[in-house]
This record gives sequence, C-alpha cells and structure tokens, in this order.
Amino acid sequence: MSYQLSAVVADVELLREQTAELDHAVLAALRQDFALLPVTPQLVQELTGALPDFATDEPSAEQPFQLLLSPALTELLARWSRRGPVAYLEAEFAGGLGHQAAVVWLGGEVSWGPRVDRLLDGPRAEWPINAALARLGAEPGPWIDPFAELGLHLERHTDGWLVHGRRGLSADYWDELAEEWEYRQSGEEQQPERPGSVGDWGIP
Repeated sequence: MSYQLSAVVADVELLREQTAELDHAVLAALRQDFALLPVTPQLVQELTGALPDFATDEPSAEQPFQLLLSPALTELLARWSRRGPVAYLEAEFAGGLGHQAAVVWLGGEVSWGPRVDRLLDGPRAEWPINAALARLGAEPGPWIDPFAELGLHLERHTDGWLVHGRRGLSADYWDELAEEWEYRQSGEEQQPERPGSVGDWGIP
C-alpha cells in the first residue's frame, strides 16, 4: 500500500487563526487538539503568490523535501510559529520504499531539523515525523507512536485529508466505524445494552 503526506501540523487554534481568510486552506482534525493542513499547489500559490517547485532527485540531507520550501513559504511558517510550534511534515512510500522528513519552527525560526530518513531502521521515536510531533507537544498514549497517537495513519494521501477536513471528521472517526462494524457483526442479541437514548441509534 502507498502513503503520501505533505502537510503543516500545529495546534488547531493556531492554524484556525492563521488560515481563517484563506480560500484553499482545509483543516483536518487530529487528536490532542492538533490539526493538519494539507499542503496543495493551490494553497502554496495562495500563500506565496507562486506555484510550488518540486525536487527532481531523491530526498537527501541537503534537500530533505520533495516540495521545495521557498523563502516566501518558510518565512510565512516561521511567522506562524511566533504563536506556537509549527511543523512541516512530508512522507511518501510505495512498495516499502520511500522517505519521511520534517522540520519544526518555533518563535519565528527553525527550532529542529530539517531531518530526512529513507530507511527508518533506527528507534521509532527518532523517525523524523515522530521527533517533530514530540517537539510540537504530542504526548504518549495507547498508540504505538506520536504518528498514530495523533491519527496521521487515518488517511493515506492528501486528497483523503482534504475530504477528512471538509467533512469535519474527528480523528477517531475510523475507530468509531470499526467499533460500529464489530457491533453489527456480533449481533444485537449478543451485545449489552448500549448507552444513550434510542434516538441516538436511529430508532424511531
């Protein structure tokens, strides 16, 4: 299966404030009061006045991102970070091959990174996206790492995050669907009484 991500992640209120007047900004809810802003060509053009450029070579320490972060874009994200930490996250995998990369701004300047990893053979906490999310303030929980804890596994490409945001889905949406499916498969007669009024379950 493939996975692709190009997004800004930060506190949900910070991103709401900074993107309120933008036509092409779509915020998708994550856990722990974070939000994800999918970075699309239309958004980059709206933010910077120019279409984005992309690297032609494989990501490296010298050029960690496929999206070339222009001075205009990096200055804007640095400016946002005066209200709190802001991360740009990128990942692309297909057939087990790919990369993930991240950078964090805080207080108007880069505070960590950028880092890129094409092997992911080190400790999970040191993978670029996990390390960046920890610096945003992501806290440990029942999931395996910050990537899953915040819900970055819920959509597998930018279009999915756009739908996620436009539909106003919560980060627990797919978990709720899975629980509902398990409930229906088990048969209502085998289940304990469910909480809430009958109206909550669509029963007239």
